[in-house]
Amino acid sequence: MKHNKKLLWQLPFLAFLIIGTVYIVSHQQSMPYQHNQGFVFGTVYNITYQSDKDLQPEIEAELRKVDNSLSTFNKESIISKINSNRPTKLNEMFVEVFDHAKQVSRETDGAFDITVAPLVNLWGFGFKQGSNPSRQKIDSLMQFIGYDKVSLVGKSIRKSHPQVMLDCSAIAKGYGADVVARFLRKNDITNFMIEIGGEIVTSGNSEKRVPWKIGINKPIEDSTDVNTEIQTVLNVTDKAMATSGNYRNFYYKGGKKYAHTIDPKTGFPVQHSLLSATVLTNDCATADAYATAFMVMGIEKARKVLEKHKELMAYFIYSDGKGALKVWYSPELEKKIIN
Repeated sequence: MKHNKKLLWQLPFLAFLIIGTVYIVSHQQSMPYQHNQGFVFGTVYNITYQSDKDLQPEIEAELRKVDNSLSTFNKESIISKINSNRPTKLNEMFVEVFDHAKQVSRETDGAFDITVAPLVNLWGFGFKQGSNPSRQKIDSLMQFIGYDKVSLVGKSIRKSHPQVMLDCSAIAKGYGADVVARFLRKNDITNFMIEIGGEIVTSGNSEKRVPWKIGINKPIEDSTDVNTEIQTVLNVTDKAMATSGNYRNFYYKGGKKYAHTIDPKTGFPVQHSLLSATVLTNDCATADAYATAFMVMGIEKARKVLEKHKELMAYFIYSDGKGALKVWYSPELEKKIIN
């Protein structure tokens, strides 16, 4: 008798629970997807998310915070003030990215280095100059290159020399995607895809109610970035993904191909077989930084780093001795490859 009374008391609650679940599922299925596009960090962003409200103004406000911290194009940003040796107060965003960059630098033996920008500018990629810089000029800059030449002391940055410059462009886009992802999750949005200049964070399902699928471009030598061909497609739901490649920014000199990736240790562009490095992990800042580091290191050294960091998955496209394209990827990535 008591058991029956208890059951009768529970029935309204169970009915309410079932009706509520049906309502939530029905509402989620009918909820529209928003599509936002704009320009940030010198590149284009595309953000798709399921929400009743268009949140583009709020999203751009979050991106402006990143810009005000890390953009070298913004003359009043924190990083610009540090580079021009002006007094500035560090914020949480800058400290978070700086600490993260230093950590990746240590893990990659300096292959990732946010002080390398003067060398990149010297080499003048974008076909700005027709001759290579001299060894003397490169050596004169090398004294200001090295992640160990800058440190965080209390709430300020200490540089070994006033001419040491910081450039977070190889991590800022990924970090920006992470910041937007945090904002969307804070607003209880679980289905989204954020893409900033090719750096991507995904969650949940796409508008077609299936996992997010992202293509990796085939390395075609096209500096105009017009011709694109997909090498493979990956299921990247609930992951972050970043790609770095040497095949769109290069020039030939003396029969040699000079890539846009500069080795911070030598001061010269890297010249090895790795053409494209794609990294998948839990946050895009990490994926962005390691993809850049792997392009400096080359495939053999990169694989050794991957052995120590099981949280990273990588997809490498490289050229064999005869110039044919070859692929290597982390074994854990196989189940994510769609074609």
